[in-house]
This record gives sequence, structure tokens and C-alpha cells, in this order.
Amino acid sequence: MSAPEAGELLRAPLFHTPCDPFVNTRALQSHWDGGLLILGGRIAAVGDYETVRAAHPGAVVTDLRGGFLLPGLIDTHTHFPQLRVLGGLGRSLLDWLENRALPEETRMADLAYAREVAGRFVHALVSHGTTTALVFGAHFAEATAAMFEAASVTGVRMIGGMVLSDRLLRPELHLTPEAAYGASTALIRCFHGRGRSFYAVTPRFALSASEGMLEVCQTLLRENPGVRFQTHLNENHDEIAEVARLFPWARDYLAVYDRYGLVRHGAVLAHNVHPSEPELSRIAASGAAIAHCPSSNAGLASGIFPMRRHIEAGVRFALGTDVGAGAGFSLLREALEAYLMQHVAPEPMSLGPAHLLYLATHAGAEALGLQKEIGDFQPGKSADLLYLRPPVGSPLAAAVEQASDLESVLASLFTLAGRESICEVRIAGSVVYQPAPV
Repeated sequence: MSAPEAGELLRAPLFHTPCDPFVNTRALQSHWDGGLLILGGRIAAVGDYETVRAAHPGAVVTDLRGGFLLPGLIDTHTHFPQLRVLGGLGRSLLDWLENRALPEETRMADLAYAREVAGRFVHALVSHGTTTALVFGAHFAEATAAMFEAASVTGVRMIGGMVLSDRLLRPELHLTPEAAYGASTALIRCFHGRGRSFYAVTPRFALSASEGMLEVCQTLLRENPGVRFQTHLNENHDEIAEVARLFPWARDYLAVYDRYGLVRHGAVLAHNVHPSEPELSRIAASGAAIAHCPSSNAGLASGIFPMRRHIEAGVRFALGTDVGAGAGFSLLREALEAYLMQHVAPEPMSLGPAHLLYLATHAGAEALGLQKEIGDFQPGKSADLLYLRPPVGSPLAAAVEQASDLESVLASLFTLAGRESICEVRIAGSVVYQPAPV
């Protein structure tokens, strides 16, 4: 067998979580001298380097010692049109939407502008190690198409959709239910299942979606098997009160989505900071998942995610950056924020490095129904990965040098690694990002 046919063997310390550390204390798998064999864009073998090498002597070895391999990061909640409103401080959710986010989102009507933002957004994803993202598109079909097109050029795995609203936002962001159905159907036909793209029906939230618009969402899901669903839920007390006013028949916020069959396997509901016990029970039974966005929840003073209650109720959750209300594109930092916030939660949780890695990788794959394709380094899965290398002389390098075990190294990566530590990102084995030479 010739070398290319035998694959490429990456040699470096590596980490992954093939199972859930919240239920399995031995979920973290790591190797000081690891071997990751890539063949045809997929993981062919993983384990100790010498063992993998002995089984595949013809593979071309790429020596990456000095750095660390992690599975590609998976962002389960972010907004492409909000790239340029990152950094807004001192506002609550509805105030922030009205005065920062929505004015910028109206600019997506300009297709040239939307294309520029889409390119920068996708580059920001991969340059921070994110290889798969569930994304709120624009309120405009052409701008949303630009988002998918930018993703296809880079190779990032994109799940997203046009944002649907028909009330209580700026008029230029509204669509009639009929227009929403037509535009969404066209986008689904164009992008769903093409390459690495999948479509997600995306009403912004119940506050801005009439019953007619929610019926359209129900119809789109019924007519297009495999399409995902995403929206917001229970983020802020004022939002929850307004939803109760708009839907007086609903016993709680989730019941609005329940009525139209939207809470299902493949649905991701962002935030859920203030759930009732009946809502948690129904989410668990439905197979839907929650996108936990700790920096956004803190930045908008929405509250602290009740992680322990979600775990006890059997509700799945993963991490989202929530650009632009969040602190940026780094899921490593988002995982650290989750760790910090849970230490001061009313019902605290103690998270270890395995939990953080799982929430940033495998949990996201499960939330998106892609756990057979991505999320860890199990053989057969897509070779999505990032290679981190501590900058010479950095605090991260100092922490890694004195670490006595790999779990301590992983803790240091989540605490100290930033974009400057990301030296390479691959999707299906192909390099999609390397930093420009200094």
C-alpha cells in the first residue's frame, strides 16, 4: 500500500470524550504520545502512537508534538448578522436587541454588506477552532444564502436558516407568513443536505412570531424531513412576561412551541435560564436540546443557567457563544465561563476538564443529531480537529510545562488558550485554517 493510501498519522498528545462525563466518570480519553490516523477525510484509528503506528506502518507521520489535538469545536447557538455588535455592555436583552442588534440586522438587506459580514463571520468561526455551528441567519433570504455560500467556500459544517418574525421588531425585519414559507422553502431546496450544510427553521422567538408564523414553521418541518429547528426560550424575565401576554392560552413559554409540534428531536432551544419543572420534563421527553450560552447570560444580566436542574431532569445541553451578545467566538472561553458561572450558581455544579471538553464537542454533536459523524475521535467519524500549541514564553506554556498529568493540561488549555494558540484547524481532514505567518 502506498503512503497516501495508508493515510496520515498525526502524532501529538490528544483528548476526546466519546461518552458523557456527567454519567461516566471515565469519559475522557487521552494519550500523552497519541496517534490519530486520518484516511479519506475520516478517523481510521486513534490511540497510543506506537500502537497505531505498528498497525499502520505505511502511514505518513506528521509530528505535532509540542502541541495538542482536540476534536473540532461545535457551537450550538450564534448569530451571523451580529458580528459587528460584539462588545455591547450595560443593557438587558430587549433593550440590547432594540438598540444594538436589530439596527445592525437591518443592514443585511444590502447583499454586498451581508456577503462581507458572512465571510468574516465564517473566518472567525474556524480561526477559533469551531468546525460546526448552528447559526441564526438574517431576516433576509439573500443574506442567509450568502451565509451558506461563505460556509461552503471554507468547508465549515453549517446548520442555519433565515430568521422569521412578523411582529414587534422593526418593520423592515418583518415577513408575512406566506412570504416566510416561500423564502424558507426556496432556501431549503437550495442548501439543505448540500455539502456540509443543513437547514434549520428559525423563528426568532415567540415574542416576534405570530400564531400564523408558528404554523408556517410547523408546515416547513412537516414537509422537509431532516430539517432542524432553533429558537430562543426562557432567556429573560421581561421576555417571558411578554410571551405570556401575547399567548394567554399558553401555560408556559414552552407551550407556545409545543402547540405547533416544534419541540422535538433535532430542535435546539437557546438559553432556558428560567425554566419551570414541567417545561424541563417536556423538553427531556421530546429529545430537544438546550444551547447554554454562559457569557451572554451574564453579559445581559439574564441569569445563571440552572445546569443541575437540567441534568436531574434528563435534558441535554451543549455550549453556544451567542455572538453578538456573548463575549466572542471562542468556545474554549465559553466553556471556562460555564465552569465559573456554575461555581456561583444557586445550585452549584463542579465541572472538570472532561465536562468542558464534552460540552464544547460531543454534546454539541448530540444536540444537532450529528453524533455519528462528528464530536470525538472515534474511528469512522469525520476528521474534524484543532491543533493547539502554547506560544513560547506564554502563561499557557508555563502551565503546561509543570502539569503532572493530561487532565491538568486540558484544564490549562480551557483556562488560558486563546486564538493565538490555535495553529491549525481541519474539517474532514483538510486544513481550513492556519494563522498567517508573522
